[in-house]
Amino acid sequence: MDFANYWQYSDIVTKSLFFLLLALSVISWVTGIVRVIQSRKMSISVAGDLTQKIQAKYPELAGADAATRRLVIEQALLKYIGRYRYNSERGLPILGTTAAIAPFIGLFGTVWGIFHALHNIGATGQAGLGQVAGPIGEALIMTGLGIAVAIPAVVFYNLAVRVNRRIMYHANDRAHDLLSESVAGVTIPSTPHSIRTETAVKSAPAQTVETNSQYRNASSS
Repeated sequence: MDFANYWQYSDIVTKSLFFLLLALSVISWVTGIVRVIQSRKMSISVAGDLTQKIQAKYPELAGADAATRRLVIEQALLKYIGRYRYNSERGLPILGTTAAIAPFIGLFGTVWGIFHALHNIGATGQAGLGQVAGPIGEALIMTGLGIAVAIPAVVFYNLAVRVNRRIMYHANDRAHDLLSESVAGVTIPSTPHSIRTETAVKSAPAQTVETNSQYRNASSS
């Protein structure tokens, strides 16, 4: 099959579909490479970055009780993890869309090319096997191009999703540790209720003995 000959006799629709597939291929390759690289970097730094952001809030919660401290830290963790998820999913719709529609664009190009070839064969009046097989075979190039565009997009999409799962695993794992540390690090009051109660219980017998002694002295007098 001579692609140059096919390109020469193709119409504006086939050429437009070819350039569309070419643009989708370039976009998917660039987006996929950038997305995978950024996701790998994020998976390495997400735990440390989350720790720094949460530790920056500790001075603001120095005088808060355990319930308030836990609520504020938990809300901050949810907010930051949501941002990590949003940033890690940038570019995935482009890869998913390219992987889904590229084969159909190629198939449409093939169908249109076959229609165009058969129309030209019917106009010339030559319907031999040699005149039919060549144009139809060359029209199948568009299906091959659509598949060639879709395969890298699928590979990059799956790689990015795999790395993003690792990001969420590290972020959630570190979030549980930070939440536990924030609750355990609450400052205990200097005179807790339990200590005051214990002191009162210990001093109660001494006060009772003193009262009984005073009562006996008053009775004897």
